[in-house]
Amino acid sequence: MSHVSQRTSPVTRFRRLARLGPLPLFLAALAPATASAATGGDHLLVTVRDAGERSATFEVSCPPGTASGLGTHPDLPGACAALERNTRWGRDTFAPVPEGSVCTMLYGGPATAHVTGTWAGRPVDARFDRSNGCETARWDRFVPLLPDMGTHSGAQPQDGPQ
Repeated sequence: MSHVSQRTSPVTRFRRLARLGPLPLFLAALAPATASAATGGDHLLVTVRDAGERSATFEVSCPPGTASGLGTHPDLPGACAALERNTRWGRDTFAPVPEGSVCTMLYGGPATAHVTGTWAGRPVDARFDRSNGCETARWDRFVPLLPDMGTHSGAQPQDGPQ
């Protein structure tokens, strides 16, 4: 009797499944997507820089049915609530300030943030800063996912020239 190693290469596993016919291959191909859907699939990495003691990198996952969220963020329930509050069907949750927006030139500080991962089934690669009133307002909409910098602009982007 030969000894079969517990560790087999993906190629070996594929060949074994292929011998069984197309159905196991089809099910194996679906497995990662199914696992992702079962856990909500949404996972974000938030990197905040130039924010003093608030500078850090956090992980945030907000699976359905998990009130507090999962990850390393210091306020997971608040971070998940901010994400939920900003999510609208058919719209990019992390959309940048529209080009041509009329914004106050109030500098909100040097803090920047980079959010990557998946949210609402969509890939995310969003950058935030506080370079003017519109960017600061966009940042503030995501507090506490992004840290509260204490200078809320209250400004909303205005549509630019038409």
